[in-house]
Amino acid sequence: MDVLSDVLAIMRTGRPRSARVEWHAPWGQRFPAVPGSAGFQVVLQGSAWLLPPGGDPVAMGVGDVVFFPHGHGWAMADSPGTPVAEPACDPLEELETFASASVPGPGAATVLLCGGYRLDPGRAHPLLRDLPDVIHLPARLGRHPELRAAVDLLGGEIGDPRLGADTAVSSLLDVLLLYILRAWFDAAPEHCQVTGWAAALADPAISAALDAIHRDPAHPWTVQALGARAGLSRAAFSRRFTALVGQPPLAYVTWWRLATAARLLRESEGALGEISARVGYTSEFAFANAFKREYGTAPGRYRRHPCPAVTTA
Repeated sequence: MDVLSDVLAIMRTGRPRSARVEWHAPWGQRFPAVPGSAGFQVVLQGSAWLLPPGGDPVAMGVGDVVFFPHGHGWAMADSPGTPVAEPACDPLEELETFASASVPGPGAATVLLCGGYRLDPGRAHPLLRDLPDVIHLPARLGRHPELRAAVDLLGGEIGDPRLGADTAVSSLLDVLLLYILRAWFDAAPEHCQVTGWAAALADPAISAALDAIHRDPAHPWTVQALGARAGLSRAAFSRRFTALVGQPPLAYVTWWRLATAARLLRESEGALGEISARVGYTSEFAFANAFKREYGTAPGRYRRHPCPAVTTA
């Protein structure tokens, strides 16, 4: 698997939720902060204003996507001056997999596609923590065609559900999340200052090393071997990797091996010896010790009672 696919596999949990809502002006709605989640809004028809906490209002038009990766609250309205209603519920708890609704009013209609994802804080990847609080992806002709296609398909499935809609919507929500993150990282070089994981993924040398780690975490990686994948000397590679990723190469290798092991413990019935071998440990004892240092509990107990990881990334 590539790095971004791995990140999504390790951080997503439960079923995503989505809704298609037709608002009629005047309207304003506040969406609550939900720790351990990420949310999005897409304008399918009309226009709207994003009212982020502590920030300036942002005008949104048809096709605009806004993503909130850290579960912070926000508000949407037909105008920056319209009062916003307080949230009545946690949308991730109350919504079915998908829903459709219409809010009456005397004015023009705006159709929003909104949704959310549950994220497991015990499996949070540092890539996610590097994202800004709000990602706004304006609709531009010829930009991010796959994202626009996913939005159209998702809006169609929710607006006119047919046989298999549950599976289609759930899969499309995962695809939408992938395309949102891909669009952000593709656009990262356009920003004034590119740092952290955006810079790491845009750097051909470091990206090659990360791809190697993620594709084969069980390999006995050394700094020299990873540097060779990156086409850099051992010292130059170590400096650049640490500066961009935020930890030394072998520290990241260990962190990723254990994060992968935690996912396997949660999602598979594999024996501990099999899982330890899959993530690069020749000794089950060594694996158990490393896992306990990182997660604060033994692998077997974690499997029975998963708990948030004590991460160092």
